[in-house]
Amino acid sequence: MSRQQLATLCYVKKDGKTLMMHRVKKVGDIHHGKWNGLGGKFHPQETPEECVCREVYEESGLEIRNPILRGILTFPQFQPIEGVDWYVFVFVAREFKGQLKSCAEGDLCWIEDKELLRLPLWEGDRLFLQWLENNSGFFSAKFVYRQEKLVEHQVNFY
Repeated sequence: MSRQQLATLCYVKKDGKTLMMHRVKKVGDIHHGKWNGLGGKFHPQETPEECVCREVYEESGLEIRNPILRGILTFPQFQPIEGVDWYVFVFVAREFKGQLKSCAEGDLCWIEDKELLRLPLWEGDRLFLQWLENNSGFFSAKFVYRQEKLVEHQVNFY
């Protein structure tokens, strides 16, 4: 039986750039070497909005306001050895204050939006980052990975 893990993912945006994290610092990180938005696992009793605000602050030092929920991602058996299905709430934040700080998980960098798809990303990220940029509406998507390769995906737009 699979365990379920709830998480958030946030793309903080300003002036045609997106704040991304190059995951290079944490030993044994399944995302090692890849670029991701900011986010992480829910704490007990948190709402998705509380989780995303806390995670962005912990990882970057930025206090986001009014994050916009753009979609939900489902990753069945993303950690197959541990039997974990991930459910990720995807946000975009354009309002924030604070100064960037260093992060224990990776290096933070503002990336030009037109350069995002050139980064080493998960294959599925290349798809939903385009949905965010194209304002495709709210989405619910499932990405099935086997041995870190995308083997299937489906999406509904609302």
